[in-house]
Parts: sequence; C-alpha cells; structure tokens
Amino acid sequence: MEIRNGDEAGQYHQLCDGTGVSNEIADDDSRLNELGYKQELDRKLSLLANFSVSFSIISVMTGITTLYSTGLTFGGPISMIYGWLVAGLFTLMVGLSMSEICSAYPTAAGLYFWSAKLCGNDWGPFASWLTGWYNIVGQWAVTTSVNFSLAQLIGVIILLSTGGQNEGGYVASKYMILVIHAGLLLVHAIINSLPISWLSFFGQIAAAWNILGVFFLMICIPLVAKEKASAEFVFTHFNTDNDAGISSKPYIFLIGLLMSQYTLTGYDASAHMSEETKSADINGPKGIISSIGISIIVGWGYLLGITFAVTDIPQLLSPDNDAGGYAIAEIFYQAFKKRYGSGTGGIICLLVVAVAIFFCAMSSLTSNSRMVYAFSRDGAMPLSSLWHKVNQQEVPIYAVWLSAVIAFCMALTSLGSIVAFQAMTSIAVIGLYIAYALPIFFRVTLARKSFVPGPFNLGRYGVVIGWISVLWVITISVLFSLPVAYPITDQTLNYTPVAVGGLFIIVVSYWIVNARYWFKGPVTNVGTPSNV
Repeated sequence: MEIRNGDEAGQYHQLCDGTGVSNEIADDDSRLNELGYKQELDRKLSLLANFSVSFSIISVMTGITTLYSTGLTFGGPISMIYGWLVAGLFTLMVGLSMSEICSAYPTAAGLYFWSAKLCGNDWGPFASWLTGWYNIVGQWAVTTSVNFSLAQLIGVIILLSTGGQNEGGYVASKYMILVIHAGLLLVHAIINSLPISWLSFFGQIAAAWNILGVFFLMICIPLVAKEKASAEFVFTHFNTDNDAGISSKPYIFLIGLLMSQYTLTGYDASAHMSEETKSADINGPKGIISSIGISIIVGWGYLLGITFAVTDIPQLLSPDNDAGGYAIAEIFYQAFKKRYGSGTGGIICLLVVAVAIFFCAMSSLTSNSRMVYAFSRDGAMPLSSLWHKVNQQEVPIYAVWLSAVIAFCMALTSLGSIVAFQAMTSIAVIGLYIAYALPIFFRVTLARKSFVPGPFNLGRYGVVIGWISVLWVITISVLFSLPVAYPITDQTLNYTPVAVGGLFIIVVSYWIVNARYWFKGPVTNVGTPSNV
C-alpha cells in the first residue's frame, strides 16, 4: 500500500464541475493554507455528512440504553426526563461556544489547535499540549466504552435468545465479551480504512437509522406493553430506593445526570472532520449545533416512550430478571412476552439499538483517527511521522488502526476489575469535556479582545455563553467525581478523579521534563516536501 503526504495528496484533491476547480473547495483549501496546513485529506463531506458523524457518535440510543439502569437507580423518571433537558440546555451552550471557535479555525486538529491560537506564543504550546492529550485520550475512552457497551448488549441479546437468565440462557463470560469487543473493533477499523466517500455514505445511513429507530421504539414499546406507567409516574415520580446508601434527593438527582451527559458527548467530531468538509468554516459549526439540537429532541422522545413502559423499577434492576439486570432489555423483552407470549419482538428491538451502537462506534473511531492524524502531524505523539501518513485514498490508515488497538488495550482492564475499567472509561465524559472547556476558557479570558471570529459567531453573546459553558464543565467535573455509593470501599469508590487527575499528572510531568523543549504547538507544513 502506498503511503503519502503533502503536495501529491493535495493535487489529487481537485474537484471539477466542468469549468474548473470548485471555488468552494479552493476557498477551503486556501483557508487551511492560511492556518498553516496543506490539504492532505479528501474534502468531499457535505453539511449532512458532517452532521451525520457527530449525530451518530452522540447516538441517543447508545447512551440512554447503556446507562438507563443508572438513570432508574438515581432518581428514576424525574432525573431522566428533566435531567435530560437540563444537561441538553447546557450542552448546547458548550456546543455554541465550540462552534464559534471552530468557524474561526476549521482544521482537523480541532480543540488543541484552538487553544494554541487563543493563548498566543507564550502559553500556546502548553495549552495545546494539555488540550490535545485530554481530547485524544478522551476519544480513545469513548471508542473503548461504546464498543464494549455494544459487546455487553450483544451478550444480553444472546442471553435472551437462549432462554433468559431464568431458563438456562447462555451468560457470556468477561472473556467472551472481550472477544466480541475485539471483533467489533476489527470490523470498525476495516470500515474506517475505506475512502471517505464510503464513510460519508455509512454515516448518513447511521443518522437516518438513529432518528427512525428512536421513533420506532418510542412508539412501539409503549404500544405493545400491556402494563403502562401513568403520566403522573413518568413526570413526577422520584426514585430514592437505590441500594447505594444515598438518601439526599438533590444528590441523587445530580448523580442521575450522568446518563444524559454521557450521551451528549462526541460532537467535536464535526470539528475533526473539518478538513474533509466543504465550506468547513460554516458547515463544521452547523454540524456541531444541529447534532446536539436534534439529539436533545429525539433523545427526550426516546426517554418518554421507554419510561411509559416502566411499572416496576426494582424488578427491572434486579440481576435475577431475564435480562440479568439490563433494564431496557428487560423492558423490551417483557413487553412482548406479556403481550404475545414470546419475547422475540423485544430481541428484535434490541437489535435495532445494537445497530445504532454499531454505527456510533464506527463514527467514534472515524473522529478518533482524525484527531490522532492531526496531533501527530504536529509532532505531539510518539512515532508521529507514522500516524499522520495517508494512503492513496487519502485516509490516515495508521491512525485508524492505532486507535482500534488502543481501544482494545483499554478494555483489557475489564478482565482484572470492572471498577478499574469504569475508571478508565470515565475519562470519556470528564476528559472530553475538559478538552472542550479549555479553548472556550482561553477564548473568554486571554483572547477575549484578540479573538477574530469566523463566518459563524455569537456576536456580543459569545463571552457570556462561553462563561456559562466553562462553569457547566466545572460543575459536572465535580459532580461525576463524587461517590455514588456508601459506605466507601475499594469497590464503591468513584475512581474518576484518580483517572482524570492521573492523566493530568502524567501529561504535565512529561511536559515539564521533556516536551516543553521540543513541542511548540501546531506546526505549519505548508511548503514542506512530501513524505512517501
């Protein structure tokens, strides 16, 4: 396979409409050159395609299905129905702030490039280093978490398909879950090795599947369920029976926000796909905002539809039920079993969710590989010269496979301790949001007067929305670091601060000892020769 960088790739990138090179593409390439980079990736994504990547990564069916049990445990309907709107509103603020900066700096580098430019020459390299590592490790954690969640759901589908927990169904071991996880990563890496036009096609299918799937399930499940919850239960019931030793309602509600906030992540993908998106300074920001906004709407509908089928919270959370305590799987399975005498329809509904999670994991690896490509292009990673190379189809092929391998290695912690694995993947939320908040913080402080907005901007509201975004990230970082069970033991301790703080210590220590001598932030490659 031929691997190439630079001018040769850039020359291949010309799109003609019968009269010459597209002005739209030429303007994008010119803007990228101004920011210091050559066009090496294939710029074919439309606004719809850019939106599809972020929307597929957010994937409300993925996050809500995975953590619905957590939502039921901590607050139940109230924490989910209203917590979703609270988290959604503040996430939209974060997305608006990111969109404004994305419009000014439309590059695949995304967040760490923004931090470098907003902080200037003195603090730029360190800000870029810190933001970049939180972003890339957070993305690796997301890829790991989503793939592993799909492996677990497949395990539950196999369990129900073979009779369920109470009728001798097959219970997948932790080793089998890891094998399924590895197989899924292999498939996703192969798909992500295809040209961007194929990924665009799959991404748009994924977006359509997520929207249609949500509407199908939110109508089908409550319609099939013989026993339905009342509107009073859905909109006013607060569950305090959590077996976690926590009785404070405000505390329970705040912990219950994790389901919503975990779901509403990954929309920075629209920024990382900027160098493959036409009119990136407009369509990149639109991709971020539209993916968040539509996810809030369809996600709330999905929550409402599923929660109207909830009548017995303890039974849904019991490890002795047919689905082994997997709440949504038990809801789907019992709805069809009680109506038709067979849970087959519920298993089919779970397959609808599984396909959505599959697409989510696929898109997550896409975004992840573009971040690796950009970060290594600026020399920030070991063996950087390898990871930022592109093949004949202008795909950062080595970055794709590196991300898949790391996602597999991160999942190995599940064999030793599920607590350790949860600590590892906790960076998926906190780590990513720290990376989101850092450039926003620099925009409203150091660059408050010097920031030059792009075509999409918030005008005079930019600073206010920016501060709201930063304060929200600080709030959720504290919330999700609090204990979720008492008394506190080595198995109940929330290891999120350890994981996130440990990453900070490693990154900053390496900066002080070594990286500050050679990492100078984003490095221009305009005018440099191609490397084959």
